[in-house]
Order: sequence, then C-alpha cells, then structure tokens
Amino acid sequence: MLVLFETPAGYALFRMADDSKLDDPDNVFRHFVTPEAANQTIKLKAFSKFENTTDALAAVTALVEGKIGKGLKTFLTDEITGKDLNEKLVVGDSKLGAAIAKKFGIKVVTDQGSQELLRGIRSQLSALISGIKDSDMNAMVLGLSHSLSRYKLKFSPDKVDTMIIQAINLLDDLDKELNTYSMRVKEWYGWHFPEMTKIIVDNLAYAKVVKTMGFRSNAADTDLSTVLPEELEKEVKDAAEISMGTEISDEDITNITHLCDQVISISEYRAQLYDYLKHRMAAIAPNLTCLVGELVGARLIAHSGSLLNLSKQPASTIQILGAEKALFRALKAKHDTPKYGLIYHASLVGQAGPKIKGKMARTVATKAALAIRVDALGEAEADADPNADPAAPAVGVELRAKVEDRLRQLENRARLGVGARAAEKSGAAKQAKKFAFVA
Repeated sequence: MLVLFETPAGYALFRMADDSKLDDPDNVFRHFVTPEAANQTIKLKAFSKFENTTDALAAVTALVEGKIGKGLKTFLTDEITGKDLNEKLVVGDSKLGAAIAKKFGIKVVTDQGSQELLRGIRSQLSALISGIKDSDMNAMVLGLSHSLSRYKLKFSPDKVDTMIIQAINLLDDLDKELNTYSMRVKEWYGWHFPEMTKIIVDNLAYAKVVKTMGFRSNAADTDLSTVLPEELEKEVKDAAEISMGTEISDEDITNITHLCDQVISISEYRAQLYDYLKHRMAAIAPNLTCLVGELVGARLIAHSGSLLNLSKQPASTIQILGAEKALFRALKAKHDTPKYGLIYHASLVGQAGPKIKGKMARTVATKAALAIRVDALGEAEADADPNADPAAPAVGVELRAKVEDRLRQLENRARLGVGARAAEKSGAAKQAKKFAFVA
C-alpha cells in the first residue's frame, strides 16, 4: 500500500508493507508511538521538494480546492509506475483522491483508518523524512500558512464587497456630520442674517454664500452669480438691506467661515465617495443596482455582511431586511408585521401608491433575490460566453421591466377598483332614492 503525504517542504510517498494494520483504526496510533516503531511500519519511497514558496503556495492552493497540481501530477506520474498501479493509495482528502483515481486509474483509500495513519505519520514526520528538522518544518508551516492566508484574502470573492460596506457606512456618517455642521452654520450665521435661512434651502449653497459674502453689508457689492441663480441672488441682496439681524465681529465671521469651509470640503468628498460607490456597485452587483439603485443595494449588502450572505436570503427576508425590530415587536404584540424595510427606499417602491406599496415591495424583493444570486454566483455564465460583458446588467434590466409592468398593472387595477366602487355607491344611492320616492 502506498501513502501520499503533503508537507510544507514537498510531497512524500510512503510504502506500507502490512495493510492489515489499518483493519483496526483505533489501534493504528500504537504503531507510531516511537520513531523506531514508525520506521518499521512505513518507509519513505520518494520525496519531491518544492523549489520555492511560490511553488509551495500553488501546490497548497490546488490541494485546498481538491485539484491535482502540476507538481503533484509530475511526481505521481514518475513514482507510481508498473506494479505500483495495482496497489492502493492512501490520500487524506476525498475530493483529491477522487481526482487522482480518475486521472491515474489507481484505487484510492480515504477511510477512517487512512486518516489515523496520516495522523501517525504527522506525529513522527521528522523521523520518517531525514534531513528536515522540527524547527525548520515549523518555520515552513508558519510561512506557508501566512502566504496562503494572504492569497485567500486577496482573491476571495467574499472580500471584494468589503469596500462597498465601508463606503456606504462612511457615506451615512458623512451625511450625519454634514447635517450637523450645516445646521450649526445656519443657526450661527442666522443671528446676523436670519432671512437668508428661508431663502436658501440647500446647505452647500448656503455655506458658499456665507463664505463669499461675509457680512450681510457686503451683499450689494458681492457677485453671487457663481453660487446662486439670478432670482435667488436678487432676493438675498434685497433681504440683506432690510435684515433685522444683529451685528457680529470680525472674529465671529472668521470662525463661521472656517465652519463653512468644513461643510464645503465634506460635501465635495461626499460627492467623490458617492461616485466611487456607484462604480463599485456597477462592477460587483450590476443587476441589483439596476433594479433598486446603488444606495439601497449597498445598504442591503452592508446589512447582510456580504453579497454572498445576501444571496442566501429568501425574498421574504430581503423584503423586511432592516425592519427586524419592528418585526419582532409586531410578533410579540401579535400585530401586523411590517411590509418593507430598507427596500422601501427603492425608486420602484417609492413610485407606488400608498395602498399598493406592500405589493410592490414584495415584487421588488422577489426580483431582487434573483438579481443578487446572479451577481454573486453568476461567474460560470460569464465564463461560458467570452463575448459577453461581465458588467452588463442584462438580467437586472429584464427584471426591472417586469417590475415596472407589474406596477402599471397594480395602478390600473387600483384605479379601476376606485371607479367601480364609486359607480357602485352611485347606483346604490339612486336605488335608495327611488324606493324612498315610492314609499
């Protein structure tokens, strides 16, 4: 019987003379209690050393995926020939064993006894393979494990959407900070020019006007055409002449201007971050983005933890995702459960009337579940058609068209229902009047 054993230094092929020792898996460890007993039980037949860390990483990556690497294929082809093809081969991984059996036509063993045998070899590895110290082997194990971890972290599809999660969380934080700073600017400068708060509603435009104009007395001589439309500029200048605000000092206006600079810089960075998020969502989840928009899609991904986790959720869960507290509160109080969560902010749900929002949320969630699964697990289809654009949201466009048709259908049905009820009430009123006249 032959035994294939993988080490951080290379591949090892052992020969076991007595196969009957594996008949009792519980007592296999007794044959590896001492190095002498291990050498009597099993002998090293061949060893293939890795050339460098890159080769070791490639080999381990193939083993993790249950594939036969180039180095392993060459090693087995050179060492298992002639009579060895009629012997059994012990392999630790069942998936790798199936691939070896299919490739070389050799009988592979992956039962409990083989696992105990490999555990015994691992315990006496330094005695079975001469020339490798325990300290060197431990260093190889540590280095290879770090390389494999970095490789999996770099190429893992689960980690790509981490950028989306961080970006949408930062975007929400920036919105909170921006609202706080803008409110503080309006309250602070409102003591000097209170009328401008009602004239200019936009926070960014308000901050730019304050920074450009300074004191309200400078309004008549200040050109605000780059910040405001002509109508608003005239209204601001007229209001400045009759303002009832108090006077402030140069130090006050300096500090207010510094706060305006913060509002402007945060607003510019938020616009840049939104563009980044939009491009990332178009690349990672194009179908979901086409259906519900980049902000709602990103919040759904962030709420689930990853795109892959979101793809495992049923449509009923996606529909109320973000309304968990309201759901459990309703279940506890035995009230009606919520009809929507984060998906309420999708444009297709927002377009629906109040009476059909629940139905539209259910429809959008159903189609979103399909779009998410295509985005998360649809790599095989993209590979099958090399001419197809992997970022083209073909499924998302089709699903959105179906949801829009459903929206029109529900709106027409609601409109017809209102008309029918009105006609029914009118007919009932006429009938009642007729009988009242007869009476």
